[in-house]
Amino acid sequence: MSAFVVECRTELPPGEVWRRLTAWERHSGSVPLTRVTVRTSLPTCVGTVVVARTGVGPAGFTDPMRVTVWEPPDEGGEGRCRLEKTGRVVLGWAEIEVRPDGAGTYVRWHEDLRVRGLPRAFDGLTRAASRTLFRRALTTLLAED
Repeated sequence: MSAFVVECRTELPPGEVWRRLTAWERHSGSVPLTRVTVRTSLPTCVGTVVVARTGVGPAGFTDPMRVTVWEPPDEGGEGRCRLEKTGRVVLGWAEIEVRPDGAGTYVRWHEDLRVRGLPRAFDGLTRAASRTLFRRALTTLLAED
């Protein structure tokens, strides 16, 4: 598995950070060549299915995920969401954590992923590319509005 962590701090309050990071369809604009949809009824809760489709036309892959932990921050407190990857190509999990930090919020995105069939020799490259991609996604999601 290729584990990586992306951390940042923002002046936004925890509730707003949570809203932006868990409005799943918004991830479509933050990850290149990826469209994100929710296959279950909103609002998000344990059991919600989120699907990321990456590619151009028929060339690409689908990354379905199921929410297994859903703990939104209460009145400026901490929040945590865990998604388990349930597809055939991308395996692993992702966790998003937010917590108050002074007048803003500390964000931690921790992910452990593996691409089925990709030799472990590529783990370093997968980790570096994922860290760069998700750092950009966090920056984009937290800068909008």
